[in-house]
Amino acid sequence: MPEEEPADRGSLLRHHAGGPTPVTYLELFFDLVYVFAITQISHLLLGELSWRGLAQAAIVFAAVWWVWMYTTWFANWADPERVPVRIALLLVMLASLIMAVALPRAFDGGALAFAGAYVAIQVGRTVFLAAIMRRAEGESGRNMMRIAIWFMASGLLWIGGAVLAEGPARMIWWIAALAIEYAGPAALFYVPFLGRSSVRDWTISGHHMAERSALFIIIALGEGIVVTGATFAGEPMTPGNIAAFLIAFAGSVMMWWVYFDVGARRGAELIAHHPEPGRVARNAYTYLHMPIVAGIVGAAVADELLLAHPHGAAAPALVAFQCGALIVFLLGLGFFKQVASPHGRFPLSHLAALALLVPLALAGWMVKIPALALGTLTVAVMILAAVWEWGSFHGGWQERIARWRGREPGPES
Repeated sequence: MPEEEPADRGSLLRHHAGGPTPVTYLELFFDLVYVFAITQISHLLLGELSWRGLAQAAIVFAAVWWVWMYTTWFANWADPERVPVRIALLLVMLASLIMAVALPRAFDGGALAFAGAYVAIQVGRTVFLAAIMRRAEGESGRNMMRIAIWFMASGLLWIGGAVLAEGPARMIWWIAALAIEYAGPAALFYVPFLGRSSVRDWTISGHHMAERSALFIIIALGEGIVVTGATFAGEPMTPGNIAAFLIAFAGSVMMWWVYFDVGARRGAELIAHHPEPGRVARNAYTYLHMPIVAGIVGAAVADELLLAHPHGAAAPALVAFQCGALIVFLLGLGFFKQVASPHGRFPLSHLAALALLVPLALAGWMVKIPALALGTLTVAVMILAAVWEWGSFHGGWQERIARWRGREPGPES
């Protein structure tokens, strides 16, 4: 695998030629804002446990994820060790902090601050990258200008929704803006008279993209750990509270295990050796990591609900977040692993876990299940998925079963 080439002194780009690119300390510093942003999203959900609150949280989460992911692409190409790029990233960090501060009031008095910061980040950062790419590589700068035009178009809806609409109408404006932005990579950012991009133009460091995405998973899991610790610290040390604390911690551990034991490694190997790493980055990381992170955020909300009310029957909100978050997490992770798998199949271990979580969620809605029992059962399902997958890939179960049946081992069983 080619190492990063020596940078041209006149260029602000990394010039990694698709090879490994290290994650810089500035990028890790930048991520601190998103620890706060994820916490703000979970607090927004907890503040309004309703379909309306869920829709609002989904909208702001989609915006936060899109800013972070596009900034990851930016730092994959631009060199954070160069002063102009460093200043640009710090300005994006400041605007991200403003966006995170305004996030809980995004559908109230903080709408313009939230939308204005978001549009400033997406348009400003992309135009800056287009300028430095055009000077160094020509056609890559044209590709960035197409992206900037898409962000300008959606930006009109973001600002218009903040200024001209309120309540449900504002949500419609912003959903339309997100629809434009999320369709952009799939449409290859087609612009009349400028044509469309090609995934071959997206020459990225797959190693960098995989590592940055894994770090965001850690950010999301860390938010759950912070919520668990902070809530437990304010409660009396009763057996029920201790049990809820252990269940919440075990749930975070199992989500970490199921993602990092096989998925993260396979994804990193795929994107590092794929002839079109930009295509993998778009499909497996830009899109498919979004439900993974969303599931982790939802699980953190479930942890706080469980810690707040560990005794008695599980409330409908707890059932919805305890089971629903894991369903979203496993679906996203399963499709990610399907893309990264040489067999191209959805993991059976994840299908089995989903087959248990869905009826458990339905039972929780129809029958009064004790909150601690519900938490214990969901952790048991995650342990089953982890043990099944670990045994299949590390324990040699697949080979033993295949030999017993007298045939060659296939994909994960």
